[in-house]
Amino acid sequence: MPELPEVETVRRGLAPAMEGAFIERAELSRLDLRFPLPADFAARLAGRRILSLGRRAKYLLADLDDGFVLAMHLGMSGSFRIAEGHGEAAPGLFHHPRSKDPRHDHVTFRLLGASGERRSVIFNDPRRFGYMTLVERAGLEAHAHFSALGVEPTGNALSAQGLAPRLGGRAAPLKAVLLDQTIIAGLGNIYVCEALWRAGLSPRRAAGTLVRKDGRPGIRLESLVGHIRQTIADAIEAGGSSLRDHRQADGSLGYFQHRFAVYDREGEPCPRAECRGVVARIVQSGRSTFFCPFCQR
Repeated sequence: MPELPEVETVRRGLAPAMEGAFIERAELSRLDLRFPLPADFAARLAGRRILSLGRRAKYLLADLDDGFVLAMHLGMSGSFRIAEGHGEAAPGLFHHPRSKDPRHDHVTFRLLGASGERRSVIFNDPRRFGYMTLVERAGLEAHAHFSALGVEPTGNALSAQGLAPRLGGRAAPLKAVLLDQTIIAGLGNIYVCEALWRAGLSPRRAAGTLVRKDGRPGIRLESLVGHIRQTIADAIEAGGSSLRDHRQADGSLGYFQHRFAVYDREGEPCPRAECRGVVARIVQSGRSTFFCPFCQR
């Protein structure tokens, strides 16, 4: 499943094609994806103007001019293509080629731009783990898909002071807690591994050890928050990792994957200059964890 930087890359690729455009019609090849599409989905979208395209965790959010939000999730294999004239572009960065088989084109938005240009945004999803729904903007945060989401790992919303009450007293492994979407939304396996390496913290460390006895965040938690922010920012700047086959709108692959310090580097020397350790792999909650046992404590 794509992680937050990949979804943000998709958003940035789609925004120029979708923001400000009118949806002339929506064409559906089926009435369900992972979940059933809303009743009268195509009819409710027809004639609507897309005011903006945002993101919450791993959801793409298209604000419409009727006060509703078109919420879209890529799932495991979902991707978008932009078709204009005789050309196509696939926003995002993926490691494996994303499907262009028309049999898996499930939703097509026929758009009319502000200057009269016509284009199509096509959602393709072979596994159909992605989904779309319409939610009133005023009730978005209370909706079932969003009500339990934690803070974004970007900007000032993520803070050591805010995390301390969620981590204090917890004996669960630090990596498992960081992957809990009710604590930090959108943070996934790859970037947790990388942030923990940057912070010099073991993924097996008890989460509660980063919080002082009086409940205040410790120095290690302050450091970790900074490294989480920077890791995500670096990945977004690089266009997302190429894992899971995300590709930018111009077709070029991103290069953050070439900067991985530990992820998928089992048996290689730790890249920290003063460290003589070797990257190890363990399995936590069914997921591979990559870290340096020598310098991550």
